[in-house]
Amino acid sequence: MNYITSNPLIYFPILPVCIIFGFLICFLFFRLRQVSREKASRSVIKEAKSEAERIIKGADITAREELYKRKEGFEKETQDTRHELRQLEKRLSKREDNLERKIDIMTKKEKYIESMASNLSNKEKDVNKKSSQLDELIEEEKSTLYKISGLSADAAEKLLLSRLEKELEIECAGLIEKHINKAREEAEKKAISIIGTAIQRCTANNSIDNVVSTIELPGDEMKGRIIGREGRNIRAFEKATGVDVIVDDTPGIIVLSGFDGVRREVARLAMKKLIVDGRIHPARIEEVVQETEKDIEQIVLETGKQTSFELGIHDLHTEIIKLIGRLRYRTSYGQNQLQHSIEVADLAGVLAGELKLDAQVARRCGLLHDIGKALSADVEGTHALVGADFAKRYDEKPDVINAIASHHEEVPSETVYSVLINAADAISASRPGARRETLEKYVKRLEKLESVAMSFNGVESAYAIQAGREVRVIVHPDKVSDKSASKICYDIAKNVEDELEYPGEVTVTVIREKRVVQKAK
Repeated sequence: MNYITSNPLIYFPILPVCIIFGFLICFLFFRLRQVSREKASRSVIKEAKSEAERIIKGADITAREELYKRKEGFEKETQDTRHELRQLEKRLSKREDNLERKIDIMTKKEKYIESMASNLSNKEKDVNKKSSQLDELIEEEKSTLYKISGLSADAAEKLLLSRLEKELEIECAGLIEKHINKAREEAEKKAISIIGTAIQRCTANNSIDNVVSTIELPGDEMKGRIIGREGRNIRAFEKATGVDVIVDDTPGIIVLSGFDGVRREVARLAMKKLIVDGRIHPARIEEVVQETEKDIEQIVLETGKQTSFELGIHDLHTEIIKLIGRLRYRTSYGQNQLQHSIEVADLAGVLAGELKLDAQVARRCGLLHDIGKALSADVEGTHALVGADFAKRYDEKPDVINAIASHHEEVPSETVYSVLINAADAISASRPGARRETLEKYVKRLEKLESVAMSFNGVESAYAIQAGREVRVIVHPDKVSDKSASKICYDIAKNVEDELEYPGEVTVTVIREKRVVQKAK
């Protein structure tokens, strides 16, 4: 046993094995480290790829957001530019219309001056001819006097006095005519001065409105909440307010459309409250609309009180004050009716002051002259007659009632205040920029009204009068009987209602007249 352990040759085969085993261990250790390094490298590469993808996605999202913002800004700038171009185009169109109108007026004036010049030339020739004849007569008279110099002094004096009397009569007649013409010219100058002074002293804001209101949304997701499930929210809102809600692809806004200005304002304020509140459902919509209607009624009342207070008009009935406030949301040809009524009241007051009349009564008539426009949609009749009946119901003075009823010449003017209101209303409506409707559109509307009337058999001619508020139709008496005339009148009125758009009412008058003329020779 000791021999075996003490002999070194026994261990000689084991050394190579140990060396090989050691190499194997080192190789395995090196291989394991290499594998771990490869795994670490792959994980780093994987993390780098994921980080690169994340950075690329973030950059893509940022680029898209930046592109969307720039696109939105570009669209807004384009829209503003288009709006400015449209405004410029409207102003140029108005200037062209004014220039054409002025050219027409100048042409007419030139023709009138030429005709007056020719008439004056003819009259001057006649005067010169008559003057020469008169000189000849005087010379003949003198020669006759010389021949009859044998007359007594009294007879010659009487003859001379009679001749002087005739000359004085002619001279007095010329002086009277001269003073009459001078008084007429001074009266015309004074009237022009009064109207010009009234226009210069009265300033008013030009307020133009339309039939739509735009509401900005905090985000496009709000459109879905406004529409509601299967459209129940938007239907409930339209039913409660009577206004159409337009939701389209335009980002960030919705549009409210309606011809009733008060309803549209109620809808606008109610929609803003619902958007701020965030609770949008049929029950909440009905509650908010009712609250907003109460708020608008209060605003209307306060507006009427403030307007009457600023004009110094007192003792108005509460219902009349409410109608004055409702005119704030009423427009006519783009002109705000409350501003128009205030302007007419100021003009009428200034004109009355220049003519030494009661300016308080004139302003009252001017403020209330279009009060019927706040009722004409609900009551049958023209706004002038409807307003006069309403004012009469609440014990307004006869002067005020007649001024309201006659400002479109539907009834005769009975007082000087009615004439003043007609003049102030015409000045306010015809002021450049006051109303949106151009002369071309106005003429087209009248032509359309006449063409509708002329489309019926038996109609001889048709004329649109009173700024398109009435059309008078003349029919052939041989082709149309009295009963047929009634039927034609009804059919024309029906076609006008179906085919034309117009404010207020249009009166259709059919005239059937047969004339027989003979000349006695």
